[in-house]
Amino acid sequence: MKPLLALARLIDALTEQVGRVVIWLVLVATLISAGNALARYTLGESSNAWLEIQWYLFGAMFLLAAGYTLKHNGHVRIDILYNRFGPRGQAWIDLAGGLLFLLPMALLLMWLSWPMFHEAWVSHEMSPDAGGLLRWPVKLLLPVGFALLVLQGVAEVIKRIGVLSGHLVLPREVPEEEV
Repeated sequence: MKPLLALARLIDALTEQVGRVVIWLVLVATLISAGNALARYTLGESSNAWLEIQWYLFGAMFLLAAGYTLKHNGHVRIDILYNRFGPRGQAWIDLAGGLLFLLPMALLLMWLSWPMFHEAWVSHEMSPDAGGLLRWPVKLLLPVGFALLVLQGVAEVIKRIGVLSGHLVLPREVPEEEV
């Protein structure tokens, strides 16, 4: 179990690093949005490329942060029943959810999104809008984002097995309302 828990810690560290980078994309997207609006309303200039960069960054934020959100237990879930269970019961629920739903779905989406990226890459697909950008970078975000989610899903499954086997005690998550 120790090597698996070490692997989970390694994945957690990668997820944290990706999360720290993605946080900065929020600032970049905000600055681009403000700059684009300023140029449009003060100079009468507009650029489809800048608008597309904004939604590329928006997509990057959500897709690349999915694993980070999973690590920090931030995905939406119905907590009515979950919170009534102790750590072992919650570990069983998380383990079942990870193995039956999260990992199969994320693997499927990663697998299905790869051909979309590949086709955009080999065909040099461009935006149909004047001044638009290449499409492959944003389409690459799909398999990469789901791959990061799969990795973090594997780490979460390992940690839940660690809890159930008595090799790991997870810290209690403190809801924001209690902070």
